[in-house]
Amino acid sequence: MNKFWSRRIRDIVPYTPGEQPKDRQFIKLNTNECPYPPSPMALDAIRAAACEALRLYPDPECAALRAAIAEREGLSPAQVFCGNGSDEILAFAFQAFFDPEREIVFPKITYSFYPVYTDFFGLKRREVPMNPDFSDPVDLLCGNNGGVVLANPNAPTGIALGLDTVEQLLQANPEVVVIVDEAYVDFGAHSAVPLIARYPNLLVVQTTSKSRALAGLRVGWAMGDEHLIAGLRAVRDCVNSYTVDRLAQAGAAAAVQDEPYFQSVRRRVIDTRERTAQTLKENGFTVLPSQANFLFVSHLDRPGKALFDGLRERGVLVRRWDIPEIRDWLRVSIGTDEDMAALTQALKEL
Repeated sequence: MNKFWSRRIRDIVPYTPGEQPKDRQFIKLNTNECPYPPSPMALDAIRAAACEALRLYPDPECAALRAAIAEREGLSPAQVFCGNGSDEILAFAFQAFFDPEREIVFPKITYSFYPVYTDFFGLKRREVPMNPDFSDPVDLLCGNNGGVVLANPNAPTGIALGLDTVEQLLQANPEVVVIVDEAYVDFGAHSAVPLIARYPNLLVVQTTSKSRALAGLRVGWAMGDEHLIAGLRAVRDCVNSYTVDRLAQAGAAAAVQDEPYFQSVRRRVIDTRERTAQTLKENGFTVLPSQANFLFVSHLDRPGKALFDGLRERGVLVRRWDIPEIRDWLRVSIGTDEDMAALTQALKEL
C-alpha cells in the first residue's frame, strides 16, 4: 500500500542492484566486485581507526583522504570531494548541476542509475541511441542540452572513449557540466583528470569499489574545478554533513597511498580479462572490447536468458538486462582464474 508515499515516488522505478545470494554458494560474476582482498595497508588503517575515537563524529571534509587523492592525481585538495560511494556523489551532482527545465543527455545503454536519478530528482533526460557496434554516440551528446553524463569505460559494454573524444565533448558543451563517471577507468582506459585544468565544466567521479577492492567500505570521490566541488558540498550539507565514516576515510586513504598493491591487483584483473575474452571468442562468443573489469558477451546460437538461467543452475551468477537492444547479452565480471575457468566450462556445457 503506497497511499502514504509522496507523489514523487509512487510511480518511480528504483535501481535494481545485482543479486547478493545468501541461500547457497555461487561464483559471483554479477556485481563487478574485485576478486582479490583489499590492500593490507588499508586493512591495518581500518583496524587502527576502530578505537575509542569512534564516539566522535568523523571529519566532515575528509581532509586526510582528499589530501591523499590530490597528491596522487596532481590536484589541490580543494579540487577533491569525497562521499559515501560514487553513487552518492553522482546523486549529489545531479542535484547540484542540472536544472529541471533543461534536458540532460547520456547514452541509452549505460549505467542504469542515471535514469533513476533523473526521475527521482524531477529532471528531463534524452537518452541517445548507441552506435551499431555499441560505441557511444558522441556526436549526439554535443550541444543542445543541459548537461552530459558519460560512463567511461561504459557500463555495461566495457568500451572506453579516448581522451581526445572526451575533450571533444567538453569543447562542444562549454556552458554545462560534463560528468565523466570513471568507476572502471583503472582497468585500461585513460582518466580525464588531466583535462580538469583546462575545463572548468568537467567533473570526474571515481570509486574504491572496483580496482581498490573496497566495495564494502563505500567510498568514492569527485575531482574538478573548485567551484564544482563547492556545489557538491552545498548539496551534501543540505542532506548529511557526515557522509563518510571514520573507518572508511582511514581505509580509503591507505588504499590510495598503497600504489604497488593497486597496480598489482589491476594488472591481475586485466590479464585474466584478456585470457577469458580470447577463450570465449574461441568458443563462438561475441565479446566486446573491454577496458573494464567485466566482459559483455553474447552467442548467436543461444538466447541471453537461456545462458543466464543455465549459468545460474550451474552455480555461476552473471548480469543480464531485459532491454531489447541487449537482452541477448551478458555482463560477466572478472573473477579469479579459477572462477573464469568454471564460467567457461559451464558455457561449454550450455
